[in-house]
Amino acid sequence: MSEVIVVTSGKGGVGKTTTTANIGYGLARLGYKVLLIDTDIGLRNLDVVMGLDNRIVYNLVDVIEGSCRARQAIIKDKIYDELGLLPAAQTRDKTAVCPEQMKKLVDELKPDYDYIIIDCPAGIEHGFKNAIAAANRAIIVTTPEVSAIRDADRIIGILNANEMPRVDLIINKIRQDMVRRGDMMSVDDVVDILSINLIGTVYDDEEIVISSNRGEPIINSSSKSGKSYDYIARRIAGITTSKDKEQPFKIFKWLKKKEKNVHKIQSQGL
Repeated sequence: MSEVIVVTSGKGGVGKTTTTANIGYGLARLGYKVLLIDTDIGLRNLDVVMGLDNRIVYNLVDVIEGSCRARQAIIKDKIYDELGLLPAAQTRDKTAVCPEQMKKLVDELKPDYDYIIIDCPAGIEHGFKNAIAAANRAIIVTTPEVSAIRDADRIIGILNANEMPRVDLIINKIRQDMVRRGDMMSVDDVVDILSINLIGTVYDDEEIVISSNRGEPIINSSSKSGKSYDYIARRIAGITTSKDKEQPFKIFKWLKKKEKNVHKIQSQGL
């Protein structure tokens, strides 16, 4: 049975669409059959990030309205045969699709794919409701900024209210120099605030911008961010990585550090 994952954020500009594309690339590279669905009707971007914008004939709304079959609208990726994209409509209103229609379509597509990954629009309006309707897992993408984390926390609350079975976290656009100076929250800070399972971190990297502009997967590069997306894809698939093997030691060190801080505060009578 296919796993249906919605990639969401609440706030725009956190790298959600780039994350969706590279998770798709990563899973396809592992041999899984993957479909990406862009649900941002009127503001589609996933096709541009993947370099498939010139190949669109039909779109999500055409399929929902019965103007074409799903297989006619799905575009095969240029690099990975196992990866397909169902693009959003660019000239239609977001209300052209309702959550019930979205769920019905995804349920019909499930037998053909190992993973269906839904790129969710920013915000919590109609497009968000469409995107989460068929999902059995959600990935929250956020950055270490107060506004992004506040929006992510709001999204987590809505997903929990909708009884989403699993909610994971990716922290994007981390800048270690700012973290060291105390000008940006650390990974531990963000995880403490949001209190959900962290499946990956991606550092701020100009290579991501370059690859997106070229319509190429960053995951194919030897860059730090490319390796990060590869680790994330493997974790989604349940494949143990070298980072996972190191994680228990990192957690132990982090807990010891917290324990020392608590003792320090107590000794100061605070």
